[in-house]
Amino acid sequence: MALASRALDLLARIDAGASSEASGDAAPAPEALVDELREVIRGLGRAYYTEGESPVGDTQYDRLFRALQELEAAHPELASGDSPTHRVGGTPLEAFEKVRHPVALLSLGNAFNADELREWYERILKSLADVTDEGVRPALVAELKIDGLALALTYENGRLVRAATRGDGTVGEDVTRNVRTIRQVPLALAGEPPEAVEIRGEAYMKRSTFEELNADLVARGEKPIANPRNGAAGSLRQLDSAITAQRRLSFWAYGVGPTSAPLAATQTETMEWVQGLGLPVPDTRATFGGDDPIAEVAAFCEAWADQRDSLDYEIDGVVVKVDRLDFQAALGFVSNAPRWAIAYKFPAREATTRLLDIEHNVGRTGAIKPLAILEPVGVGGVTVGRATLHNEDYIAERDIRIGDLVVVKRAGDVIPQVVKPLAEARTGEEKPHVMPTVCPSCGSELERLEDDAEWRCVSATCPAQLQRLVEHFVARGAMDIDGMGKKSAHFLVETGLVQSLPDLYRLDQRRDELIALEGFQEKKADRLLAGLEASKSRPLARLLFGLGIRFVGQTVAETLVGAVEDMDALAAATPEALEAVFGIGPETAQSVVEWFAHEDNRQTVADLAALGVNTTRLPEEAPAEGSALLDGRTFVITGTLPSMSRADAKARIVAAGGKVTGSVSKKTDFLLAGEAAGSKLDKAQELGVRVLDEPSLLALLAGDLPLDLPEESEPETATTTPEATADAEAEPLANAETPMPPSSGEGQGSLF
Repeated sequence: MALASRALDLLARIDAGASSEASGDAAPAPEALVDELREVIRGLGRAYYTEGESPVGDTQYDRLFRALQELEAAHPELASGDSPTHRVGGTPLEAFEKVRHPVALLSLGNAFNADELREWYERILKSLADVTDEGVRPALVAELKIDGLALALTYENGRLVRAATRGDGTVGEDVTRNVRTIRQVPLALAGEPPEAVEIRGEAYMKRSTFEELNADLVARGEKPIANPRNGAAGSLRQLDSAITAQRRLSFWAYGVGPTSAPLAATQTETMEWVQGLGLPVPDTRATFGGDDPIAEVAAFCEAWADQRDSLDYEIDGVVVKVDRLDFQAALGFVSNAPRWAIAYKFPAREATTRLLDIEHNVGRTGAIKPLAILEPVGVGGVTVGRATLHNEDYIAERDIRIGDLVVVKRAGDVIPQVVKPLAEARTGEEKPHVMPTVCPSCGSELERLEDDAEWRCVSATCPAQLQRLVEHFVARGAMDIDGMGKKSAHFLVETGLVQSLPDLYRLDQRRDELIALEGFQEKKADRLLAGLEASKSRPLARLLFGLGIRFVGQTVAETLVGAVEDMDALAAATPEALEAVFGIGPETAQSVVEWFAHEDNRQTVADLAALGVNTTRLPEEAPAEGSALLDGRTFVITGTLPSMSRADAKARIVAAGGKVTGSVSKKTDFLLAGEAAGSKLDKAQELGVRVLDEPSLLALLAGDLPLDLPEESEPETATTTPEATADAEAEPLANAETPMPPSSGEGQGSLF
């Protein structure tokens, strides 16, 4: 029976049941009626929110819904956690629990014009050269980048068990109670759902809903919400889910996280599968696979940039992904983003206002950042009173003066910046900018290196620099000090209790003073002191990253620690020695050497060590046992290996002391060749580079194959011959190991 007919039949039976009760006749069995009501209401919801259809009118839907509510109230034994009636909200929560994502929700790289989009695609082509036929142009899929809040929905046996925000990408908030109020989010999946699946998508507030909500807030004398995205984020973090229900949020799915089911071959097919489970997916998604797909994608992006205001929801760009999932797996990730996806960001919203003054702030690495003080102006739905001016050269190149009328935009729709002055509007009273020669915080003389765009304060005791350094040092990615956040870090510096990083570890000697501070009672103070004590045993790489050395991020810190045994060894290293570490460039090497050249910085490390902070490489940070086995030999990997991914092969080689590069040259020691090895195999054989197959690599790593062949021996060749390669090129990834990527498209307001 069609869904509409079933709904009307149910209404007739409900009406008949009411008449039967009134006349004393037997009414329909409540168990059967409840189950059927739930099934029909879910179907109507899917039809409305997923397929854009209305099988019955609002009045009929409301009557069915109300009938289900009344039956559940009359028969509590029939209650079910996935009933559609649970969307109306429940009692307020006291707090949100933290959720660690099984696979991180990463960020996206950005492109701001068609040229940058094409540059990204050219990198894709280059990276896939080993696994695609010559001339193959991988298809792309484009999805509107909804400006909302990323969610990860976990279903087990078809039922929603958890909904979590993106958070910091690793840990989010459990907002399951509130997400249950979003009608587009099914509490039970349709079709044949897998045993476990995580659906990733975006919760958002429609513009029309936002306008109605703000009108209601203003009428009640309350402060209006700045923009729809803030409305969505604030609504999901309500402690009372009934309030979330009133906000009428919406949801669209854009990807799949971890799942027990095998995925389809492409992002397009995967999203069709997701839609079949009853989840709404945008109908604006498009796939491009012609001779020049990136040109078609660029046109799609530019068209939507012009049409964005025609939508009833905010978008701030288009997310572009490689469509094939095996290609995604081959491309992999950088430290915080997938290589196979990029966000095309629309031109930022702009506004004109007066530049009242220019202040100068000190960053954690000592960089002096000019800050524009503006007459407040609305830009992209946000009131802007301050904006970045980047550096001295930026101001001089644009001849930006205090008192100018200036154009302000939100770069990437996030960070406000001054774009240019309106010179034609000048009155003659405008004042040129003058960069300070001493630090505005501590008075130390500023320095600017020849190739550096920034003036810097190099004093390790600079208060403003210290505030931001302490904030960085205590953060989760660094020393991860429980009980201390940004506000606490700034406050302790302002009060004078913390005048250097080592002072953090002297707070246990000043517990009484800490407790006496506003906002620090015994419980909070003891939690902070316990967090500081626990942080003393953090890995050396975490400490190195926390010191805030320029160019030393988390990955670089781990790389450096893999090459030295302790902080003393790093402090004594020369630029040449650091550059010899695979993955460390000259800028980074020079920055590390210069940092340790300052006596204040060396004393900071010495004091931390004296206070019990670990400054020695932990066993788990050391290169894997036997890491000298490959003795720095250089490898190139090409083609598809039979039982391991290329990423796995690279990890094993690096762990054994080898290096992996992208192209074959005379300096290459080994070519690891799998199926569809292509031109790299030809070049290796031409240059006399030793060629290995997967079994040969494993034998080499096990010590069963000599690292160097006797001079009279011929170079060992892989089992893959040029003839076999030619045969295999018809299906270059047919036998490829294609582990599921962490997401097929997260981060659309976030990523992932």
